[in-house]
Amino acid sequence: MLAGAAPGLASAAAKPAGLSDGEVRIGVLSDLSGIYADASGRGSLVAAQMAIDDFTAQAKPAFNVKLLSGDMQLKPDVGANIARTWFDRDGVDMIVDLPSSAVTLAVMNLAAEKNRVVIPTGPASLRITNEDCMPTTLHWAYDEYSQGQGTARAITEAGHKTWYFIEADYAGGKALRNGFEEALKAAGGRVVGGAKHPLGAADFSSQIVQAQASKAEVIGMANAAGDSANLVKQAAQFGVTPKQILAASLIHITDIHGLGLKATKGMYLTDGFYWDRNEETRAWSRRFFEKQKKMPTMVQVGTYSAVLHYLKGVNAAGTDEAKATVAAMKAMPVNDVFAKDGRIREDGRMVHDMYLFEVKKPEDSKYAWDYYTLRATIPADKAFRPLSQSSCKYVKPQKT
Repeated sequence: MLAGAAPGLASAAAKPAGLSDGEVRIGVLSDLSGIYADASGRGSLVAAQMAIDDFTAQAKPAFNVKLLSGDMQLKPDVGANIARTWFDRDGVDMIVDLPSSAVTLAVMNLAAEKNRVVIPTGPASLRITNEDCMPTTLHWAYDEYSQGQGTARAITEAGHKTWYFIEADYAGGKALRNGFEEALKAAGGRVVGGAKHPLGAADFSSQIVQAQASKAEVIGMANAAGDSANLVKQAAQFGVTPKQILAASLIHITDIHGLGLKATKGMYLTDGFYWDRNEETRAWSRRFFEKQKKMPTMVQVGTYSAVLHYLKGVNAAGTDEAKATVAAMKAMPVNDVFAKDGRIREDGRMVHDMYLFEVKKPEDSKYAWDYYTLRATIPADKAFRPLSQSSCKYVKPQKT
């Protein structure tokens, strides 16, 4: 674990009366060594510290902020043990990042028991804001529904109706496939088959051969990060494209960078952030790049946004007590480099605009990390599943 206090803050003598332990303690629980290390990992820690620094400079709060990090190794028991230690021994008030649905579900249950806040920015599962929702858990950057509403719907509406899925055999893979299936079927598509692979697979030859034999127009990749990158590489070796379209349910700009535009050109993807979208995103991303030497992913800038809004909530509430802080966060719009006029719903889902991008051809890229062309903006009320369809027990019945 790494730990450090934000510099230049007021002493404990000036702390608000409702603040525990004289400071706010935030834990970045991430994948520091596995397949999601590029998408979240140390980049999420960098982003969290940037949020603390920016909040401190702007709000000049009367409390200290301490940042810790841990590697949950994509294992629910490891993640839960770290969280329990943080809550019981280290007084951590909020945990963020969590690039695994299974780990998130384990940690958010523990957090509810301990009355602590959890803000997952890395997982996809709709369970987080539906049947397993908790009053102190807020789901940030994206989910399985948002990914399908962009990529799967766009490809199917373009006339490519038959799909075959290659799916990671764990909760996150199932969630991503579910999101894609819901969107493509609503657009008139159908699924003709699928194959699963273990998390962190090195060999996709069997799954690719089955996908080719299916004659499906589209191969949906219900996986993420390193798994998606390896699948794209091997699909190219097997000559999948241009005979079949590869559709990524979750692929990050760091994956595109590693694969290169020759292998990924023409790919459609849905993302909540692109560094080169406007002057504000460029300025923030260049600050991040100076520290990380890579442009930020949606998960990393989402972590920045979540930490910044959490600290604003603590400041507004005058306490780091979980329910009071969450109430203050829900009362404020989310306005930062990641989201404009975002809002946190009763079920804990933070809704904001999402974006459909097409990966550029190599000859169309004019400078480093110039990888995407914006094809559509998906407004917040369309990007995420309607609250009226939520099964979260904390949601009041919606008027029809």
